[in-house]
Amino acid sequence: MTSLEVRQLSVAYGKVVVLQDIDLSVEAGSVVCILGANGAGKSSFLKCLVGLVPARSGRIVWEGKDITNLEPHEAATNGIALSPEGRRLFPDLSVYENLCVGGYHRRRNAAFRDDLEKVMTYFPRLRERLHTPAGYLSGGEQQMAAIGRALMIRPRLLLLDEPSLGLAPLIVSQMARIISALHRDGMTIVLVEQNARLALRLAQYGYVFETGRLALAGPSSELASNPYVKELYLGGGSSKSRGSVGAAPERRA
Repeated sequence: MTSLEVRQLSVAYGKVVVLQDIDLSVEAGSVVCILGANGAGKSSFLKCLVGLVPARSGRIVWEGKDITNLEPHEAATNGIALSPEGRRLFPDLSVYENLCVGGYHRRRNAAFRDDLEKVMTYFPRLRERLHTPAGYLSGGEQQMAAIGRALMIRPRLLLLDEPSLGLAPLIVSQMARIISALHRDGMTIVLVEQNARLALRLAQYGYVFETGRLALAGPSSELASNPYVKELYLGGGSSKSRGSVGAAPERRA
C-alpha cells in the first residue's frame, strides 16, 4: 500500500529553483532513502513535505489526502514528523522539555506518557539526561533527543535528515539499530543521508537527486550495485554511465 505520493513537485526560493518535477512514492511501513550531493535539494524536499517551504507546483498526497502546502502544525496533526539536519534543539531547555515540544499539540495524558516512555526505550541514554539542558549534550545525545522529539508527534511518517552527520562510528551504528527498530515497529521512514552505504543498507528503495532533479530510482540492492552510484557515492565503479537503473518508475501497491 502506497502511503506517500509526490508528483511533479517543484520548489523554489525566489527565482532559484531547487527542485524540479520530482516524482516519488513511499510504501507504508517501508524505509526509503534519498541520496545526493550537497545542494541537490534533499533537505528542501523534506521541508516541503512538512510545510516549512512551499511547493511551487506539483502535488503531495499522504494517505490519500492532498497535503500540498499545509502549514507545519497541520503536517504534524496529519502524522508527519521531521527530525531536521543539525538537530535544532532548544539548548536552554531540558531534554524532557524538548521532547514535550514535539508533542505540543497533544494532551498530557496517559498516551502521552506512554509515548515518552517508548522514546526512553529507544534511547535509554536520554532517561539519564532527561533534566539536562540540551545544549550540554554530546552530538550523539542531541541526535537522540531530536529523533525522540519527532517521535513525540506520534508520526506515521518519520522524516530523518542526516541523522549520522558528525557522529562517531560507534554512535552511527547505534543510530542504524534504532532506525531498524523503528522500521520493525511499523514506522514509515524517509531517510536523507550522506552516508550512502548506511542509507542503502537500511532502506528497501532509494532515490538519487542531482541538482534538483531525480536522476535515479530503484530497489536499494540495485542502486548499491549501480556503477554510477558506486563511483559517486560508494567510492568505486565508473561514473560514465548510470547503468540499468533509470528514472523513478511508478510504484504501486
